[in-house]
Amino acid sequence: MLLEVIATTLSEALDIEKFGADRIELVTGIAEGGLTPSLALIEEVCNTVKIPVYVMVRPHGKSFIYNEDDKRVILKDIEMISKTKASGIVFGALKENLEIDEDLLKQVILKKKHLKLTFHRAFDKSHNIYQSLEVLKNYDVERILTSGGKDKAIDALNDLRKINQLARNYGIKILVGSGINLSNIDKFLEFDEVHIGSGVKFEQNNINEIDESLMNKVLTIIK
Repeated sequence: MLLEVIATTLSEALDIEKFGADRIELVTGIAEGGLTPSLALIEEVCNTVKIPVYVMVRPHGKSFIYNEDDKRVILKDIEMISKTKASGIVFGALKENLEIDEDLLKQVILKKKHLKLTFHRAFDKSHNIYQSLEVLKNYDVERILTSGGKDKAIDALNDLRKINQLARNYGIKILVGSGINLSNIDKFLEFDEVHIGSGVKFEQNNINEIDESLMNKVLTIIK
C-alpha cells in the first residue's frame, strides 16, 4: 500500500519524507479542507524533498462550484505549478447540479501539461459517485481521492470496494481518505493507496506536527 500524507508547511513535508511516506499532498488552509498553497511553499517543498508532491488547486473553501473569476485563478495557479518540480495537482469541480464540471476539467487538463491529476473529494459531494466515475473515466485523471461518498471512509467501505473495482477496470487509481488513523487503517489494507492527515499528527490534531511514532506504527501495518 502507498501512503500519502498531507503537508501544510515545509517542515511537515520534510518530516513526512523522513518518516517514510511515499507521497505528499501539499495544501494550505487545512481547516477549510485544503486550499492552494503559495508558490513559494510549492517551490521550496518540491525543490527539497525527493518523493512526489501533489499540489492542491482550490481557490477557496466555499464549495466546489466555481464561477468565471475562480476559473481564471485556478488555471493561472496550474500554469505556475506546471513550472515547478511538482509531480501532480489535486483538483475537483462540480456544476450547480452537483455533476462533474467537465468544461472546467477539460481546461485544467489542457493547462496541466506533464502534471498528473488527482480528482479530489469534490467527487464525494457529487450527485452520484458511480455516475461521476463514469464521467471521469473519459479524462486524463490518474486517481480519485474519495471517502466513498460519506464524510468518513470507514462508513463507506462497501461503496469504496465497488468504486475501487470499477476504477481499476478503467485504469484509474482510488486513493482512500478521510478519517483514517491508527485505529482503523487495518480495515483498508485491500486498497492500493491511502491518504492521511491528522491521523499521523500529535494528538491527531491537524494543527500539530507529524508524529514519528504514529507514522512508524501506520507504516508497520500497511507495509
